[in-house]
Amino acid sequence: MIEFQNVAKTYRVAGREVPALQSTDLRVEAGEVFGLIGHSGAGKSTLLRLINRLEAPSAGRIMVDGEDVTALDSTGLRAFRRRVGMIFQHFNLLSSKTVAANIAMPLELAGEHSRAEIDARVQELLARVGLTDHARKYPAQLSGGQKQRVGIARALATRPKILLCDEATSALDPQTTGQVLQLLAEINRELGLTIVLITHEMDVIRRVCDRVAVMDAGQIVEQGTVADVFLHPQHITTRRFVFESEHVDEESQHADFEHVQGRILRLTFTGEATYAPLLGRVAQKTGVDYSILAGRIDRIRETPYGQLTIALVGGDINAALAQFEAADVHVEVLR
Repeated sequence: MIEFQNVAKTYRVAGREVPALQSTDLRVEAGEVFGLIGHSGAGKSTLLRLINRLEAPSAGRIMVDGEDVTALDSTGLRAFRRRVGMIFQHFNLLSSKTVAANIAMPLELAGEHSRAEIDARVQELLARVGLTDHARKYPAQLSGGQKQRVGIARALATRPKILLCDEATSALDPQTTGQVLQLLAEINRELGLTIVLITHEMDVIRRVCDRVAVMDAGQIVEQGTVADVFLHPQHITTRRFVFESEHVDEESQHADFEHVQGRILRLTFTGEATYAPLLGRVAQKTGVDYSILAGRIDRIRETPYGQLTIALVGGDINAALAQFEAADVHVEVLR
């Protein structure tokens, strides 16, 4: 659905060139939820704005649904942008318009629909986002989560193929964030929309995305399926995001492990293996003793996973390692 071919973006600031996005290749498949994660200034917002050509690339080519959008003139861009919806961090609703009027605005601006068609579409969207009873309210009368639902409905008004989410949950509390992410997942599943979502929170990526790209200093430093990137981070930036999401200080943790005896392992379980009594079975068969130093059991989208850091002492440790690997558990030897 989206392909970047050697795309770069440079701004001119105070007479000098400032690179915002280095030469980048990227593919987003049709119908997937693709996450972009990075700290402020990493280049993720620039990349997102390049997709719908709110920014023009300094170099390279951007293909969207088979069309070279870098070659479009102003008329072509207006038509193209109607196929791309956008959700903003701070909602960007017009305070002087009702909920229904905010949702109707893209259709009115397009000038291609009758009043009856617009009203019917607005009612359909209000029902989809659970705001049917709030149609005549104004933004000031809504909660943050309700405002974002209006933003989502407005983004869907023109029946886009792509939905771009610019930090769509960062202004919301954790419970409301979960509700909005669930709504986006339902939209992706039921409408088959391609969603590109940028965030600085790994937990958002884990809960809703299929694949993720990690950005740092204007370039993609790691990408892959969420399970691979989240459970086996390779780049230092990715590792920081993962450990931050788990509220773990990696350096302090390693310092604590210096006083632990035995072989230290990190075990990664996915699927049904997450709940299997594997540690006990391995200990019985190999005679090892184990202590659990750290761990987490959670889900990546609908898939359960677990990560345990353990210390093994005594018995046949090599046989224990073989037992773990035979059970399709990923084993990382930390020491």
